[in-house]
Amino acid sequence: MRRLIGFVFAVALFALVSSEASAQYGGGMGGGTKNRVILAFNTMYGVNGPFIGATNAIRGVSGDELPWIVKSATGSLTSNGHLNINIKGLVFPDVPGVPPELRGINDEDEFRAVVSCTTVVGDVVQNQNVVTDGFPANEKGNSKIKAVITLPDPCIAPVVFIIGGDEMLWFASTGFFSGQTQ
Repeated sequence: MRRLIGFVFAVALFALVSSEASAQYGGGMGGGTKNRVILAFNTMYGVNGPFIGATNAIRGVSGDELPWIVKSATGSLTSNGHLNINIKGLVFPDVPGVPPELRGINDEDEFRAVVSCTTVVGDVVQNQNVVTDGFPANEKGNSKIKAVITLPDPCIAPVVFIIGGDEMLWFASTGFFSGQTQ
């Protein structure tokens, strides 16, 4: 029994020392140089309500002037900057306020992604946004984004936005709303 108690104590002490050293010296058990998935998602939130326009920008990215809906979106981001997103049905909804000729369609030729990370520069915590090149999008709002980007280091709490080809206004963001019609 003494050996078991001694073993448990030694393991607990090792874990405590390792976690304190990691936190003090910046590791945070972040994974070092291995390529790891830092964000995987199966939902996105189409911009609407209070997020439309510049009033309630998220991390410096304003919502589009009109609402959008997204049928499905899946994606992943790895620690070495590989970003893969499969978007289906990112279109204007059939609601009042959206011009009738735009309802149910995407009017953009391409979609880009913005990856927003909270990071540290010197001793200052700030948000940095990294934008991909454009990827073809069809009128049904379907697109595949496959990009390699340079992430800030560290990249804390990443958020992914889908934007159009020529403006920095988001149409969809990682997240969900259970009441949104999909």
